[in-house]
Amino acid sequence: MLGLSADRRGRRALPLTPVTRADWAGCAKTLGARQRRWAEANGFAGQPGAFCLLPDAQGATARVVCGFDPASPPLALGAFPYRLPAGDYRLDGDALSVHDAALGWALGSYRFARYREPHAEPARLLLPRAVLDEVAPTVEAVARVRDLINTSAQDMGPAEVCAAVRDVAGRFGAKCREWSGDGLLKAGFPTVHAVGRASPRAPRVIELTWGDPKHPLLALVGKGVCFDTGGLDLKTADGMRWMKKDMGGAAHALSLAQLVMASNLPVRLLLVIPTVDNAVAGDALRPGDVIRTRAGITVEVDNTDAEGRLILCDALARAVESEPDLLIDFATLTGAARVALGPDLPAVFANRDDVADALLDAARTQHDPVWRLPLWQPYRAMLVSAFADTCNTGASRHAGAITAALYLQHFVPGTVPWLHVDVYAWNDADRPGRPRGGDAQSLRAFHAFLRQRYPSA
Repeated sequence: MLGLSADRRGRRALPLTPVTRADWAGCAKTLGARQRRWAEANGFAGQPGAFCLLPDAQGATARVVCGFDPASPPLALGAFPYRLPAGDYRLDGDALSVHDAALGWALGSYRFARYREPHAEPARLLLPRAVLDEVAPTVEAVARVRDLINTSAQDMGPAEVCAAVRDVAGRFGAKCREWSGDGLLKAGFPTVHAVGRASPRAPRVIELTWGDPKHPLLALVGKGVCFDTGGLDLKTADGMRWMKKDMGGAAHALSLAQLVMASNLPVRLLLVIPTVDNAVAGDALRPGDVIRTRAGITVEVDNTDAEGRLILCDALARAVESEPDLLIDFATLTGAARVALGPDLPAVFANRDDVADALLDAARTQHDPVWRLPLWQPYRAMLVSAFADTCNTGASRHAGAITAALYLQHFVPGTVPWLHVDVYAWNDADRPGRPRGGDAQSLRAFHAFLRQRYPSA
C-alpha cells in the first residue's frame, strides 16, 4: 500500500509520536530540555497537522512529534505522508490506535496519477504485517471509489463502469450479466434506455451476483451517470463542470460490494448498476414524456435533469424482484441534500427505524458520518402528475432530497428494508486524509453496519 510498509526486524525508522494539543504539555515533560526548547522555538504545541523534528545531542533528527485532531481518529495522520521528509517512520506512544494511524496514513498517501506523475513519494509508516492486512481492504475500496470518480468522463463511460464491475467480480469469483443499448428494452429496463439513448455511448445495466444461495440476500444499487449534461433541461456551465462525478453512487455500491466479498460475509450478494450518459441529441428524453417503468409504474418526466432517479427506479425494481433481506442504494442524487447538510454529510433515508439506528450507530463508531432525513409522506403530493402515476420531480423547489427519496420509494415494497443514500462523493479542497476530488463517504460506516448485521460464523 502506498505510504505503508511492513516493519521488519532491523529496519531503521524515526519514532513518530502523535499528540493532541491537550496532551502536549504532558508529552513535553517526557522530553529532554534540549528537545523541549527546540519544540518551543519552532512553535509546536500539538496543533493538528503540525509536526516538529526533534534533534539528538549531535543535531541529527532523533524523533518526530506530530499534532492530530482526536475528533476524527481514522483521519488523524492523513496530513503527514507528504508533509514529513521522505523516509521511514515507526509509530511511538499510545495516543492513537495502530489501526487508525495506518488508515489515516494510507488515505493521506493517495494521489490520483492517471494523467500526471506524482510530484513526490509519501513518507512511509512501518507497521506490523497483521495491521497492514487488516486495513488493506478498506484502503483499496476507498481508492477504487476515488479512482473511478476522478477519471475523466472521456475515459469513464458506461462500458468502463461495467468493466470495473467485471474486474471486481473476477477477483472474487462472482458472476456478471450485462444488458446494453436496445437490449435494455427487451430486458425490461425502459427507463435506463430512455435516459441514455441520446448518447453515442450505449446505456447499460450490469448485475453482479455472489455468495451462497442459502444466505440472506443483500442487494446493492448504484447510480452510474457517467456524465450529466442535464439533458434538454441543460445545466449551466458551473453546474456541469464536475458532472464526471455523477457516477459516484455506482462507485460506492461497487466498492461496498468489494468489501462484502473481501470480508466473506455470509450473504448472497446482488449488485445492480444502471449506467448512462445524460446527453443532448435529436432523440433525447423530453420534458413531458411519459415512461412505463420496469415496475409498471408510469412516470411523467417533469425535468430531464432529474435523470438519476429515473435510472435507479428500474434498477431498484430489478433488485426487489429477488425479495432481498436488505436493499441499499447510493446516488449523487440532489443538490438539495448538499444545501441541507453540506458536502461532508451523506443524507440517509430509511423505511425501518431499527435499520437506520443500526447504521447510525456504526457511523458514529467509525467516525464516518451520515445524517438521517425523513421519508415525509405528505410531500408525495409534490410528485403528483395529471397524466401518469407520478412525476420524477414537481413544481415546488422545497424538500428536493426528500421528494427524490419518496419518488424512489414508489419502487420499493414496504416489506423490503431499504436504505437510500444521497451522497456528494467529492472533496472541494484538500484536507488531511481527503485529497481534493472524488471520495468515499459512508463506505466504512456501511461496511461496519453490514458486518454487525451479518456476522461471520
